[in-house]
Amino acid sequence: MYILLNQRTLRVEQYAHLWDAVMNDGNVADIGQLIILLTSFTEGPRYIQEHFQDAMTYVKNYCRSDVFINFTRNPKRIEIQQEIFVGQKPHDRHDLLARMFHQKQNSLMNPIKKAKIGGGVKCSMFTIEWQKRGLPYAQILIWLKDSLHVHRGDGFISSEIPNPQEVPDQLFFALQQSR
Repeated sequence: MYILLNQRTLRVEQYAHLWDAVMNDGNVADIGQLIILLTSFTEGPRYIQEHFQDAMTYVKNYCRSDVFINFTRNPKRIEIQQEIFVGQKPHDRHDLLARMFHQKQNSLMNPIKKAKIGGGVKCSMFTIEWQKRGLPYAQILIWLKDSLHVHRGDGFISSEIPNPQEVPDQLFFALQQSR
């Protein structure tokens, strides 16, 4: 309500790009009253633009990132299944998923930052999104003090087939079929 009632105070007339769009692309009669959302309005266009510009500043100052990590949460993990009530699905407990995701993300990032891979971490940034099935998903960029070379990556990059006792049967069966 504050934003609605204080548009003049927020200097609405200063938003040149919006006025250009109105003047060039749209019929003013169809628009209604213009309300500018602050950058603190999460997922609004100005919020996204501000974070995009922040990310481009990282790229400008540090060049491209050295490490890119996709990180998500498995809803079938024992610690999640133990905490939900009978009849509930994991996506019914966003509070639980968010807390556990944050803990697991910290347990992933702390060793990376402390292990001094590539001479240590210069900086990092991440974005967290919620997938349609209700699970958090992070994309993490890490800039190292010493850039990685292809021949040095084998010492800390690995991939393995999950243990069938720890992974649901359907996923393990799909992995077996893909071999």
